[in-house]
Amino acid sequence: MPTEFTRRTDALTLIFHRDYRWLTDKLRRRISHGTGAEDIASEAFVRLAAIPELLNIREPRAMLTTLAQRVLYESWRRRDLERAYFNALASRPQFCHPSPEEQEMVVESLLTIDRALDGLSTNARKAFLFNQLDGMTYAEIAQELDVSTSMVRKYVAKALTNCYLVLAEHNN
Repeated sequence: MPTEFTRRTDALTLIFHRDYRWLTDKLRRRISHGTGAEDIASEAFVRLAAIPELLNIREPRAMLTTLAQRVLYESWRRRDLERAYFNALASRPQFCHPSPEEQEMVVESLLTIDRALDGLSTNARKAFLFNQLDGMTYAEIAQELDVSTSMVRKYVAKALTNCYLVLAEHNN
């Protein structure tokens, strides 16, 4: 009697052999750089392997497509955040530039904050950033956003909760 681990491994192996080339070909048509398709497909398979209900997936190609789109979207967001950070860094004097290790830590922090704020309303994101980056009070933010102070409190609380959840997920 095969164990669940063996069944999962067999299922993943079958899906990989049947669908990896299909997925990389599909990704190559969507993105321009050559090795990127393989990287994204590989990450999609890693995420597929992590799904607890792997044996219950009826349409592996649909799931792989969804996972690959998420990976692609995340890579684009990372690229855009890195570009914005390095553009901001370029406008500063050279002696202010952090080391490559510090730069990577900043980019990772920006990505974590981006994940935490993803899905929040525009006002909630603005309220959080006004408060945390600009040091604005809730009353000042309320006036800026044309909402009540209690609404700003809710916005910031939701954003802080999301930050906590993303950090907790990241540390696990």
